[in-house]
Amino acid sequence: MQLAPSQACLLHFADETDAARRLGQAAQLPVKMIDRHRFPDGELKLRLPVDGAGRLPPHVVLLRSLHDPNEKLVELLLAARAARTLGARHITLVAPYLAYMRQDIAFAPGEVVSQQVVGGFLAGLVDAVITVDPHLHRVATLQEAIAVSQAIVLSGAEPLADLIAQRRPGALLVGPDGESAQWIAQAAARHGFDHAVCTKVRHGDRDVTIELPPLNAQGRAVVLLDDMASTGRTLAQAARLLRAAGAASVDVAVTHALFAGDALQALHDAGVGEVWSTDCIPHASNAVPMAEPLARALHSLLPA
Repeated sequence: MQLAPSQACLLHFADETDAARRLGQAAQLPVKMIDRHRFPDGELKLRLPVDGAGRLPPHVVLLRSLHDPNEKLVELLLAARAARTLGARHITLVAPYLAYMRQDIAFAPGEVVSQQVVGGFLAGLVDAVITVDPHLHRVATLQEAIAVSQAIVLSGAEPLADLIAQRRPGALLVGPDGESAQWIAQAAARHGFDHAVCTKVRHGDRDVTIELPPLNAQGRAVVLLDDMASTGRTLAQAARLLRAAGAASVDVAVTHALFAGDALQALHDAGVGEVWSTDCIPHASNAVPMAEPLARALHSLLPA
């Protein structure tokens, strides 16, 4: 059921207009853009889209996917705090990609545990968070990282598996490391794919060692499946090993297409054919839309 504009609206920034339009249509929410101005010294000025009385609806949805996150976190601070003063009683952050979730422990004295810091920051701004495949390691739930009253985690594993079933029927799914094991199993179970998980030892951001598990890749269509790809080096190593093991093809499917620098070229140089991703982060590889599942999650939070 569509909510009246006086009850709820979806706010977005200009660079996410297309994503906001898709989500607003799927969730049947009115969509309004936050005006953003940058001063010569780099400071930001925002103007929220209030009604004729200078007010916002009581339920506000903020769409902001947090790739390239640093300035976006300042935008959220300004927008959410202002929304409260303009009538918003409940704010839901829809962040298809959540930044700063990886660093959940101090590995050396003095290291900042950014998950705790950024999680606490976001919890102080919004009442609910909806995200997709947050990169959590040693915490079991999103609410441990962001202590809001409502936190919904969606996964790209099953929609990506649906795509793979169409493009590569009978594929062998391979995860690049042990952290992907449960995620790979979830995707594989949906269509009965064979699956396996590599062993990874990380020596630095761009220095990893990969070992294939016992598997027979000879003549198989293999799809490397992961929740995110940043430098692409881990996936590239795995692709080379799979090609050497006789795989007929190696493709890559990821939820979050970060693909920093020459990551995409590194994958193709390693023998990867197709690269598919969800549209949580805009990228040329986007092949799986997430507006519908995000809209369903929103409707579970908004008033009937």
